[in-house]
Amino acid sequence: MSGDRPEMSYEQAREELVEVVRKLEAGGTSLEESRALWERGEDLATTCQRWLDGARERLAKAQAAHDKKPS
Repeated sequence: MSGDRPEMSYEQAREELVEVVRKLEAGGTSLEESRALWERGEDLATTCQRWLDGARERLAKAQAAHDKKPS
């Protein structure tokens, strides 16, 4: 993501990604517009994946810390 803008939340990125997919599936856009939408969709998918990876990592750390606690 650009250093000029704060990172989007997962929800924001997901909502925009859904809209991009809807537009691509609907058709009626020029090749250039479709390409730009596709590239935006790729960026949004990457943002969503980063959020999900971070959540998985935090969950794994929390689980590991819980498992180490004495019973």
